Amino acid sequence: MRFPPRFMDELRDRVPLGDLVNRKVKLNRAGRDLKGLCPFHSEKTPSFHVVEDKNFYHCFGCGAHGDAISWLMESEGLSFPEAVEQLAQIAGMALPKPDPQARQKAEKSASLFEVLEAATHWFQQELGGASGRAARRYLLDRGLDTEIMRRFRLGFAPDSYEALKDALVAQGLHVPQLIDAGLLKPSEKGGAPYSWFRNRIIFPISDRQGRVIAFGGRSMEPDNPAKYLNSPETELFHKGHSLYNLANARKPAHQAGSVVAVEGYMDVIALAQAGIDHAVAPLGTALTPEQIALLWTMSAEPILCFDGDQAGQRAALRAAERCLPLLKPGKSLRFAILPEGLDPDDLLRRDGPKALQAVLDAAEPLSELLWRSLITGKDIGTPERRAGLEQTVFNMLTNITDEKIRGFYIRDFRDRFYRLGRPAASGRAAGRAAGKGSFQNRFQSGSLARSLGSSVSRFHHPGMAPGPASPQLKASRLGRNTPGPDRILFEQLLCLYAINHPLLAESHAEALALVDFTDSALDKLRQEILVTLSSGKGLDQGALKDHLAKNGFKGIVAQLMSSPLLRPAWSAWPEATAQEAAIGWHHVMARLRRLALSDEIAAAEAAYRDHGSDETLRQLVHLKQEYDLTEGTEAELEGYVFRQ
Repeated sequence: MRFPPRFMDELRDRVPLGDLVNRKVKLNRAGRDLKGLCPFHSEKTPSFHVVEDKNFYHCFGCGAHGDAISWLMESEGLSFPEAVEQLAQIAGMALPKPDPQARQKAEKSASLFEVLEAATHWFQQELGGASGRAARRYLLDRGLDTEIMRRFRLGFAPDSYEALKDALVAQGLHVPQLIDAGLLKPSEKGGAPYSWFRNRIIFPISDRQGRVIAFGGRSMEPDNPAKYLNSPETELFHKGHSLYNLANARKPAHQAGSVVAVEGYMDVIALAQAGIDHAVAPLGTALTPEQIALLWTMSAEPILCFDGDQAGQRAALRAAERCLPLLKPGKSLRFAILPEGLDPDDLLRRDGPKALQAVLDAAEPLSELLWRSLITGKDIGTPERRAGLEQTVFNMLTNITDEKIRGFYIRDFRDRFYRLGRPAASGRAAGRAAGKGSFQNRFQSGSLARSLGSSVSRFHHPGMAPGPASPQLKASRLGRNTPGPDRILFEQLLCLYAINHPLLAESHAEALALVDFTDSALDKLRQEILVTLSSGKGLDQGALKDHLAKNGFKGIVAQLMSSPLLRPAWSAWPEATAQEAAIGWHHVMARLRRLALSDEIAAAEAAYRDHGSDETLRQLVHLKQEYDLTEGTEAELEGYVFRQ
């Protein structure tokens, strides 16, 4: 459905956004704005604003933002056309009429919906009648009660070629309509069309609005090779673009903040009977890109639940690989693998809902599933085998089309390869690495990979254990955790790393050049270092110091070398190895980027508050996402860079 811009502008103007939001959020007047607790994240101090004169909302805590349409989409889980229709009802506006061709198509679709609805009623009646006795017994033996059967509108197609056609024609429907709806199949031998479904339990498949668009059928014949059969492709039904139980799961998924994708119809129904209403299923095939996109409309990280057998493991890996080109910032998948030999229905009947919920709660991220599947059972006892496995892994990661996500995966998996090849720690090093909060523990948990910022290390990262924070650090503004920026301290540190480890600075010259220095003297020193290192003379630490002294930087270099605040930064001094210095360098770069992002976000929020342009909004969202990725840099600085 398409809506003219003029219609959309009038629609937004007619419905006061404050009144709409106030139905779900208690708002209070705060100057020209309305203010309340954000409904999209947990908070105690209100940061959610409704700007009435510009008709948009924005949360300065989590970045949620939008207008009346997006409010209905986010707060009630509606699609765009559904949100427009609901807002038009509130505003008392008639929706624009479609053009003649669209009208004809809509009329045909409406007639097909009526046909399928009539068929659904007939299938339900058959399940409750004499012909459906065996099917009812089968469903009851599977643990389904009559209420859940009615809720999912289960039915039965008798073992007859003519019964459905005769019943619906008697209601005034026509055979061509039944063929178009996928209920009848034309005879290849020139005979009369006959029923597509025969002697099967019927599962109605609906669209996002809950309208029946197709059916799935389970054969009651044990030896039938086609155990499950779906309707053929029709004008309304495209198998790879639909999910079973989509309409019923949308609101529960929105409330739960998650959606669970299981493998079959019966699994969805069993979960619903156990109180897990936010489950859907693909229609007998592997998840398609369109189905993954549907899942992402309900949850940023859908849970894919697979059986615990080998087939389930293979299906999970195929789904993981299939989604790699589709990944976007904030959009991924999690994987819940059931105990071996069990599907969700089996686990529920054996151990109850709590056991299944425990499996779902333990769902692992996409990156973990990929890594585990790639290394399990692999022999990397020789350099050649290790190189082969590494090549396989990184060839797979090239399928990630989003450049930023691909970069984070490459860094993460490179770190995993390094840890995989390290010998077990022993003696004093093992004791230090086992310490609570040690750098190695944080490194293995992935916090370093998340904090690397925009530069990529060429060095492997050793597992260095930190000592306690120095007295100088504790006395500094950084140690007191005050909100003021400590840019000059970090700018000094970068220069110190560059002077004492010229190869490190040379390998990351581009990243060093991009840092926006605030201290003019340090900026001049940084520029001189970059120019000198770019000359290709291969200067070591002593030669670089001599060059700087001869060119007017002797005083500032001496200040850096004698600064008591910089002395605890052990990895910036000549005694540190190249690897140790590389880790410290990246912590400082990440912290500087976080400080810069904080300022950029504040400026973008102010600009958005004043102008509310789409471009500013996109910039603000991007900055907040990048800022979230730098979380934890303060702890990493204190734990690694500054220690005795």
